[in-house]
Amino acid sequence: MRRLPSLNGLRAFEASARLGSFVGASNELNVTQAAISRMVRLLEARLGFALFERLPNGLLLTPQGKALQPGLTAAFDAIAGITEQVAAMSRAPMLTLGVGPTFAVRWLIPRLASFHRRHPEIDVRLATGGAINPFKDDWTCGVVLGNGEWPDLTVEPLFAPDLFPVCTPAIARELAQPSDLKAQDLLQVAHAPEDWPLWLEAAGLKLRSKTLGPRFDNYAMALQAAVDGLGVAIGLRPYVQDDIAAGRLVAPFALAVPKGRAWYLVYRPLRRDDPGLIAFRTWLRERFGPGGEDVARSPA
Repeated sequence: MRRLPSLNGLRAFEASARLGSFVGASNELNVTQAAISRMVRLLEARLGFALFERLPNGLLLTPQGKALQPGLTAAFDAIAGITEQVAAMSRAPMLTLGVGPTFAVRWLIPRLASFHRRHPEIDVRLATGGAINPFKDDWTCGVVLGNGEWPDLTVEPLFAPDLFPVCTPAIARELAQPSDLKAQDLLQVAHAPEDWPLWLEAAGLKLRSKTLGPRFDNYAMALQAAVDGLGVAIGLRPYVQDDIAAGRLVAPFALAVPKGRAWYLVYRPLRRDDPGLIAFRTWLRERFGPGGEDVARSPA
């Protein structure tokens, strides 16, 4: 049997400690400052030790107060997150999807109409996600490029992409063989510096660092620069397949090398039976599964 102090007292203390005053806690909890002070004193009496030193110009946490506050804040945050997740399950179907900006712009958004036609009842919301952003409690799921290691999340592999150079048809006419890249600017992605070295090594090329061209923050910028004829970028399916299909970009060489990472669908275990997640997972697997139109293929 749990023997807990007053939850109201714990909330009053946690808010006062986090905000640094009884006034701040009273505003957040929508009760009077006197009520906050009284609840904290009752909690201290129940625990048998002081949590604050009351000073003329404010509050000072005691050693016991400093030890108690971080755990309480984490516990209340967890309760709020779980409550929101459960509440979301009882509302109309919603899909809040955390994705990286390049995946969203260059693959997902152009295909959302297909998902909406199949599931018009689901309210789709996109959030800025990706491998470097923390997974938020209110997200239904995320699509992430990485190594498959995300603690506390359920991880389902989608597919592993390959790397290959892409450029405009005009530049491609100057590239009879990989060594011709020495005369071109190789467009780089700042957070993926390994891409060009992986492909160049597989092609048996060693290029001086000065051969590499402009550096961009993400794939979307580098690929747009390639479309605009600034140089040759590393293509990563599915980022480039629409441009290749439309003839804006071409893959001048047949060689493709594994990226070494994969795309994954990730979500919290509590969301497993969420209608929005079930629908989106099914739709993704149809597109990326055997026979799907978005499976990884040779660039040629």
